[in-house]
Amino acid sequence: MISLNKIHELPSILADQIAAGEVVERPASVVKELVENSIDAKSTEIDITVENSGLKLIKVVDDGNGIDSSQVKTAFLRHATSKITEQRDLFRVRTLGFRGEALPSISSVSNVLMKTSTGSIGTQIEYKGGKLVEQKAAESRKGTTVEVRSLFYNTPARLKYLSSPNTELAKISDIVNRLALSHPEVAFSFISNGRELLRTSGRGDLRQVLGAIYGVKTVAKLAPISAEGMDINVAGFVSLPELTRSSRNYISLILNGRFIRNYPLTKAVIEGYGSKLMIGRFPIAVVKVDIDPALIDVNVHPTKQEVRISDEPEIGKLIVGAIKQMLSDKQLIPDATRDFKKPFNVTPRQFDVSTADQEQTNQPLFEADPAPMVTADQPEVTPVVVKTKADLNSPAVAQFDELMQAEPSAVPIFEDAGNPPVPSVSTLNRQKKPEQSELVSESGFPNLQYIGQIHGTYLVAESPDSMYLVDQHGAQERINYEHYRKAIGEVSDDQQNLLVPIVLDYSTADFLLISEHLDLLRTLGIHLEQFGQNSFIVREHPMWFKAGQEEDTIKEMIDWILSDHKISVAAFREKTAIMMSCKRAIKANHHLDERQAVALLKRLPECENPYNCPHGRPVLVKFTNEDIEKMFKRIQDPHHTDQEIL
Repeated sequence: MISLNKIHELPSILADQIAAGEVVERPASVVKELVENSIDAKSTEIDITVENSGLKLIKVVDDGNGIDSSQVKTAFLRHATSKITEQRDLFRVRTLGFRGEALPSISSVSNVLMKTSTGSIGTQIEYKGGKLVEQKAAESRKGTTVEVRSLFYNTPARLKYLSSPNTELAKISDIVNRLALSHPEVAFSFISNGRELLRTSGRGDLRQVLGAIYGVKTVAKLAPISAEGMDINVAGFVSLPELTRSSRNYISLILNGRFIRNYPLTKAVIEGYGSKLMIGRFPIAVVKVDIDPALIDVNVHPTKQEVRISDEPEIGKLIVGAIKQMLSDKQLIPDATRDFKKPFNVTPRQFDVSTADQEQTNQPLFEADPAPMVTADQPEVTPVVVKTKADLNSPAVAQFDELMQAEPSAVPIFEDAGNPPVPSVSTLNRQKKPEQSELVSESGFPNLQYIGQIHGTYLVAESPDSMYLVDQHGAQERINYEHYRKAIGEVSDDQQNLLVPIVLDYSTADFLLISEHLDLLRTLGIHLEQFGQNSFIVREHPMWFKAGQEEDTIKEMIDWILSDHKISVAAFREKTAIMMSCKRAIKANHHLDERQAVALLKRLPECENPYNCPHGRPVLVKFTNEDIEKMFKRIQDPHHTDQEIL
């Protein structure tokens, strides 16, 4: 036994296993290292096969230069490499692998069998847990085949930190996709458990690789970019503003053929769009940067995905300029005819707020108004009632909007042509002012009398002692939100069949992740069926979906799953309620008539929290009579001697 206070050299196998902790994090890491070795070997075809998400088998076959029989054993030694020979080579690295850590690290935590040949006599070598088992002559096919079996069999603690099989396979697929995008001149094939997940032609056509990964429909909405600077060349494809995703993960940066992660350059891609992207939405982009290797340092991280770039600001400017130039040359007005191509619902429901204010109902604003039902996923939380302005600062208010509630929601704005018309504004103004007890409702919210509208966006209302500006969009968002929060919490079999089913195409990585959450989607009535290799088909949707927005709504819901793999049922329903409430709300610059405005103000106090929209923004602001008198200087300093301004 070695004393703890005695300095000693670690056994080579233990040192390799420690190094493997940095280099071999999961099966996807093994695929990355082996494929990068194949690319460095000048391969034109690389075939990748995995079983059980890479834990049972990872096999990489290439047609590259191969390894000479006299050097095969040396390749499994730590820090053995053919890529660099002296210190200055570190500052002009043109290969993907150069540290000499991959093969010894992989072999220390798995069983590895390699067959390789330079075109003459081949060599077969086998390692188990870092120990050489056998080396012998083999077939002379030029290239290298590496089989990695029983990954992490001797380090079971690693297995505890791996995700589900589908998630691990998605990570492998993501690595293969980015390597294929980085090297369109290489023909890739990727097979998992006998199923082909990717195949590229190797013709050097980046657009073809993008089509193989994202689908033909997506490629049709990608545009090329290019820019040149001193020793810098930028090229690639970026999506038009109409095609976005909910995370930055679809932005691929490729530096000298190496996929990298770099926040400033990712930010530059987004900045190139300016205000043309919606908040919280990000483009699909593949940006390739070629630069003098002397200007970058790739030796800063074991996985080599993080690099230092000395001319980073200049590259960022070129990327921003290239995207802005592309957008200025493109027609960014969406094709209006695409909406005409969509099938009409068999029983479309439309909302006309012109008569929407009465208590009785013939036709609701929403497509469905099911009965309330508390589900097991909904936590029991005491409802928050905001009665005063000061209460808005309470943490409980924020908590209320974050949790699913089971209490009945506010009644939506209904229309009923059979009831008497709403009094006009002039009639309302002639009515007797209410007594003090009538100034506020039971919830503490003021009873508002409608005055008018400003810029088609804000409603002007009054109470006897104050004036109010109401954000019409935020007000109806709150009303809609409390309705949908209840409707979404109910499990209903009411579905609307689609005349023409919706087909959704995804990359292999996204398809695998979505497949893991099909049950979560079913909780909201979204039933996805596999359709082809990486596609889903939707044949029906819940009745409460708005006509014409079915596909967009489903895509947004799926985006949340892709951006948050561990999203709970309650949070998923909450996000859907917020999204639906926004889509159904009256927009800014939409002029309401008196009847519509009065109906909106009448429903607002019935909300549990009428003070904030679902996003937390204020629904209305208040000007007291005293505030107005101060603005007009009718209230003077008591020591002021001038006559009151009239």
